[in-house]
Amino acid sequence: MVKKISTNRKAFHEYIIEEKYEAGISLKGAEVKSLREHGCSLQESYARPLNDEIFLIGMHIPPYKQATIDAPDPDRIRKLLLHKDEISYIISQCTQRGYTLIPLQIYFKRGWAKVKLGLARQKKKEDKRKKLIERQEMKEAQRHLKRHNR
Repeated sequence: MVKKISTNRKAFHEYIIEEKYEAGISLKGAEVKSLREHGCSLQESYARPLNDEIFLIGMHIPPYKQATIDAPDPDRIRKLLLHKDEISYIISQCTQRGYTLIPLQIYFKRGWAKVKLGLARQKKKEDKRKKLIERQEMKEAQRHLKRHNR
């Protein structure tokens, strides 16, 4: 069973997602309870390879209020858990020009916190405009069909 916590809706508007990966997140102490209770913010977050590992940077998890031991920094860098072959492939793709690793969604799967990562390229302004024009044309066509089917 999958329980969604947070989704990065802006990522699909800003980037062209080419590949998706599922990774575990290394969390400390009460961060898991805080995720279940308050969720998290994926705005302005991204993943980056460092020393043959991949880390999630910029994800905000609010501190858990009932935590007795000192809570970790809400904006700390978190390690992502992937297979070695996936890590090496992602690192090779990220070193190419124009590729970025973006968190798309955070969820719980069988009790474990997971993040869906997208290997993405940034959209150009022309692509965004083209998509808006296509949407407007589709709406107009549907209105036109609606009027004539009455």
